[in-house]
Amino acid sequence: MVIAADSTADQAPNPAPDKSVGEAVKAPTHPDLGEPNAEAADEEEKIEAVFQRLSDAPVGIRVHDVIIQGNTKTRDALIEAEVVELIRSAATVQDLVRAASIANARLRGLEVFDSVHVSLDAGPPELPGTTNVRIEVVDAANPIDGSVGFFSKPEAKSWSLEGSLRLKNIFGYGDIWNASGAYGWDQSSEIGVGVSLPRFRSIPTPLTARASFLSHDWLEFSSYKEHLLGLSFGLLSTMHHNLSYKLTWRTLTDPSQMASKSIRKQLGHNLLSAMKYTYTIDQRDSHLRPTKGYAFVSTSQVGGLWGSKGLRFFRQEFDIRGAVPFGFYNAALNAGISAGVVLPLGRGFWGSPSSVPDRFFLGGHSSPVCSLGGLTSLLGFKTRGIGPTEVRRFIPSESVMDDSADSPGRDYLGGDFTVSAFADLSFDLPLKLFRDAGIHGHAFLTAGNLTKLSESEFRNFSFSEFGRTFRSSAGVGIIIPTKLFRVEINYCILKQFEHDHGKTGIQFSFSSPM
Repeated sequence: MVIAADSTADQAPNPAPDKSVGEAVKAPTHPDLGEPNAEAADEEEKIEAVFQRLSDAPVGIRVHDVIIQGNTKTRDALIEAEVVELIRSAATVQDLVRAASIANARLRGLEVFDSVHVSLDAGPPELPGTTNVRIEVVDAANPIDGSVGFFSKPEAKSWSLEGSLRLKNIFGYGDIWNASGAYGWDQSSEIGVGVSLPRFRSIPTPLTARASFLSHDWLEFSSYKEHLLGLSFGLLSTMHHNLSYKLTWRTLTDPSQMASKSIRKQLGHNLLSAMKYTYTIDQRDSHLRPTKGYAFVSTSQVGGLWGSKGLRFFRQEFDIRGAVPFGFYNAALNAGISAGVVLPLGRGFWGSPSSVPDRFFLGGHSSPVCSLGGLTSLLGFKTRGIGPTEVRRFIPSESVMDDSADSPGRDYLGGDFTVSAFADLSFDLPLKLFRDAGIHGHAFLTAGNLTKLSESEFRNFSFSEFGRTFRSSAGVGIIIPTKLFRVEINYCILKQFEHDHGKTGIQFSFSSPM
């Protein structure tokens, strides 16, 4: 940003017209034309005096007016609510430059403008020491965008094709309407529509509302199918705090009729009414490959606000992790630990069962480095591949010629208490071709365990036994990031126990690039 000197040295300077926030702070230079230019030299001395004054101490200034231009569709009220108070609160030139930069970022974050330009003009001549802030925006020429991807995720059971479509700023309030869908080759599917508003009247935080239908096929792991039809509302969303409410009609069915006794008890319909609060601190330099910084997430959820029998519970999760750079080959060590507990609520809650879908499950192929908010994956183990199990109901074959006595298998029931941890050392590969493409290697160690506390099982809990039965996996791999998906090729060595579902060897994983 270039700032012109005022005509008097004792007066706070006014910003020069049409100089944008973000330009380099430097005095102009004049070419040597062979003859001294007294006027140019005098102007340069004034500018240098201003820069010297700005570097020595804060320089007072007052915002006279905020001028908004270029918004043909977006309403002035939205832009004013986002930035005017911030800009007018600046009392010095230095504060104003910082405020203008933040205002620029806020308006770009609305995702409804193709460009945002904030400049500082000189105020009226009769009001020395003032400035006019000019905000020039260009509304998005194309209000429609979308994406499609092919992913592998624990919550979607391995493979899914996902797509989304967004309509932006339809009514000029920064509103974003979105529709999304996902289809998994394992018969998992999801479809949803929603809207988000950056501001609604006097409410200073974004609001969201969404209706969705979700279907999960957990027959292979837990002998039930789950169908969720619900509404969710984002009530508070800031840098560190997020509060949401969800109202869901949940249906559990068992088409195989082989579910274990614990699963059969929970089949049927339930209404889930839950409030969820999340506190987040994330100071890492990257979400995909952090090399320094730390992050902490605490998630609290209370279910059964309407007193729905069987779905009253309290669930708490903690996740803390950090990254330390090593200074060679872009190497960095990421390490983290996660813990969670879920407890039924109500009279005699210690003897009541918790809801199976609300319990914790461990296993899956997603990267633990990227899964901030609760570590659920253990590389090398299948989805829902460890933890308490129960024998499924055995249905004899109707054929008299079939003498098969194979076990009907076991249902994975999840746990009410879980602890998991990971350490991941990432590093660049020697070839420049790989480094330029972002392809890098890593060595990892993951470990975790879960157990049941409800239905009076807490009486049998022992920390020594819980620690002894920790499952773990260690190995090395290569990570290949692309614009469409993120590929991991890992070789895993496992420590597992009876009934665990895992395999030592090579593992492939495809996940979202974000």
